[in-house]
Amino acid sequence: MFTNLRKKIKEFRLSLRQKITLALSAIAVTLLISSIISVLEYSRMSNYVSELIAENIRSINVAQQMANVSNAYNLEILTVIGDEKINSQPDFNQAVFMDYCDSLRASLQARNMQHLADSVEYSYSAYMLTSLELPKVLQSPFVDTRTWYFDRLQPVYNRLRSDIDKLSTAIYEELQRNSATFERGFYRSVIPSAVAIAVGLLLVLMLLFFILAYYVNPIYKMLAALSAYRSFGKNYTYTFDGDDQLVELNEGLRDLANENFQLRRRIKGLRDQHTAGQ
Repeated sequence: MFTNLRKKIKEFRLSLRQKITLALSAIAVTLLISSIISVLEYSRMSNYVSELIAENIRSINVAQQMANVSNAYNLEILTVIGDEKINSQPDFNQAVFMDYCDSLRASLQARNMQHLADSVEYSYSAYMLTSLELPKVLQSPFVDTRTWYFDRLQPVYNRLRSDIDKLSTAIYEELQRNSATFERGFYRSVIPSAVAIAVGLLLVLMLLFFILAYYVNPIYKMLAALSAYRSFGKNYTYTFDGDDQLVELNEGLRDLANENFQLRRRIKGLRDQHTAGQ
């Protein structure tokens, strides 16, 4: 059984062309796999972080819209107070403002961001409750409208604007973190390519050593042994281990050189006998 196995192993040998092709193919496959990994990693990180960045930008725009509509409403109240001819409550679309709050709460992931969104909603509720006092303030002969606005309504509005600004700042900081994450992800996706290049260079050096050690050097030594045989009549005795066509070529050269050497000795012996017979 073991004898048959040894025979099969001996019969299964790679040719010179197959060995070089296999080595180069290993380098190509390594570089290809690393490139695919780099592309997939970069695509995954790019898509994920791009979605986060787009969501942050949208949240910043929503917060800005909340600030704009609340500021417009507050200016309308100030206009009513400054113009005695106007005695009606300004219109404010509360449903749109609440939709903004719900949208921000749904899009924000961090707990501190959720807390800031809740603070905006609480401040908005306090501001709206205070602003609804305007009709009574306008009709009351005992309440000064300007005093009510600056002493009661304006502080609540300032609190609302402050909470919106804090929320916007937090979203902007998260946008900066996501941008930094995107940059780190880019460098992380480059690492497999760099490793592949390093491995490829290492494989090239190994392949160069392999070719020099197992093919180039034996060929030079074969040429040196052949030159010594042809120039000085020495026996061709160079041998090396292997199982490819180069070993077969060396054995063929050795056999031919030995046969030629023996033939030359026979011819010389016949010449010597012929000379002695004369």
